[in-house]
Amino acid sequence: MLNDTTSYLSALATRRSGKPRDLAGPGPSPAEIDRMILLAARSPDHGKLAPWRFVVVEDRARFAALLADIWAADHPRAPAHELETARQFALQAPALVVILSAPVHGHQVPLWEQELSAGAATMNLLHAAHAMGYAAGWLTGWPAFSDRVRDAFGTADQRLAGFVFIGTPARPLDDRPRPDMAAIVSRW
Repeated sequence: MLNDTTSYLSALATRRSGKPRDLAGPGPSPAEIDRMILLAARSPDHGKLAPWRFVVVEDRARFAALLADIWAADHPRAPAHELETARQFALQAPALVVILSAPVHGHQVPLWEQELSAGAATMNLLHAAHAMGYAAGWLTGWPAFSDRVRDAFGTADQRLAGFVFIGTPARPLDDRPRPDMAAIVSRW
């Protein structure tokens, strides 16, 4: 059974990513999003640095316009459908949380460990959404690598870990092929 939350292990075994374009309402309430973020922040964090930031994007139309403006500036001859695609990225699913890797530079905890912690926080956000009865999808794409998009949410010393879209599946969630355990597990 997909998305079974009757136990912790069944929740882990059945969590599926929802394609953001296939996530509809109802979406989580602001209080539910706050709880998801509270749970996501319970991630492994060597040094107790909290090397991540969460930005709940409430003004989706503003974000859509920003993406279209940035795409147009970077691609002056872009056809209208590309600008619309940039806009639509921001408008998928009922809720959107941006996660930033926000490392503490110069700290004894290596940068790599801090970046891994940001990934763990993002994954925990996906787990929290699932445990609360929603589906979520973690996307990157060109916006995650744009300094101007990053600057809308954070600072130059941060990086966009991704965009987590949250909602209710509008269609059954597909299970993707899983790797062959023999190909990814060894014993030493």
